[in-house]
Amino acid sequence: MPTDIAFLAIAEAHQIYHWLPAALELARRSSVRVSVLAPSDTMLDLIGSYDPEGRLEPVRLTRPPLQPDSLFRQPSRFATLLLNHRRIARCPVIVTTEISSARLRHMPGFSSRMIHIKHGAGDREGGYKKGHAAFDLTIVGGEKDRRRLIARGLGTQDNVRVGGYPKFELKANRQRFFSDDKPVLLYNPHFDAKLSSWINHGPSVMAALESLTDWNVIIAPHVKLAQRVPPIVSAAPHIRVDMGSRHSIDMSYTMSADLYLGDVSSQVYEFLIAPRPCVFLNLDHHDGAGAAFSHWRLGQAIDSMDALAPALARANGLQAGFRDVQEAAMRDSIDQSPIPASQRQADIILDFLKGAA
Repeated sequence: MPTDIAFLAIAEAHQIYHWLPAALELARRSSVRVSVLAPSDTMLDLIGSYDPEGRLEPVRLTRPPLQPDSLFRQPSRFATLLLNHRRIARCPVIVTTEISSARLRHMPGFSSRMIHIKHGAGDREGGYKKGHAAFDLTIVGGEKDRRRLIARGLGTQDNVRVGGYPKFELKANRQRFFSDDKPVLLYNPHFDAKLSSWINHGPSVMAALESLTDWNVIIAPHVKLAQRVPPIVSAAPHIRVDMGSRHSIDMSYTMSADLYLGDVSSQVYEFLIAPRPCVFLNLDHHDGAGAAFSHWRLGQAIDSMDALAPALARANGLQAGFRDVQEAAMRDSIDQSPIPASQRQADIILDFLKGAA
């Protein structure tokens, strides 16, 4: 009998890239049958675009009525779980990248084994939630997340494993998004209202970016921020705004930019797959000494938009001094073994299931 493993896709599209490579790798193995459960035809179509051989079995869950359905606006996760918990409970093994599914533990008749693949590799405290402790196995990108989950009592030495960062296997190639050869700056604000540089400072940030006529600028906010704020618009010819597209989630921009400008988004670690200059905005004057801001050591941190142009002018000259610390932070955050992360994650899942049998 094949091992049945279900991947639960009830989050927005950016999370797909963190579990899809492992799902495809498992589906290539003759002893495994892999299904994908989603309430969205749009999401199943995106997943299918990476599965031309049809190895994954798509399962369309019941979608809550009158709920949004696009890559970046999905039905309520809790409502989806309530409507479909009996169907989901029939799956002996469930893999997911989001924490809402921890609520399944409290639903009648639910006894499936639950595996969490932690998406992203960021530092903010919001990346560590109570729900992490509900999973039988958690797979993280690097030792940093393993260490922090265990220290917070959200996992143990036995059930938190390092599996690398499979999103790198689906990353887009470097692309030209502008017609000239000016350097490209990527501005990637986060959605956390307490930490985001855009929510409280959008007008001053935009004014500074529009003044950077020696740069091309891509503004690509975290997809959750893009759904929570009015559309960001600019008529400046050197600015490209993306409020949510495939480019904004498949590493097209992090691969194509020359400099990263952000606040607390974990995408800085995707950008640093190749060490390059970074500038961080601390416009609310946070104490940057805490672990939640440890990535601010990887580049210049500035506390006013007046300081942006001078920071950009210094960036290339200072980069040699940041390269070693960037590489060390990447090794801690994302374990880049020569063995592909998808294969490592698949092996970890099957080893766990064999031990739990």
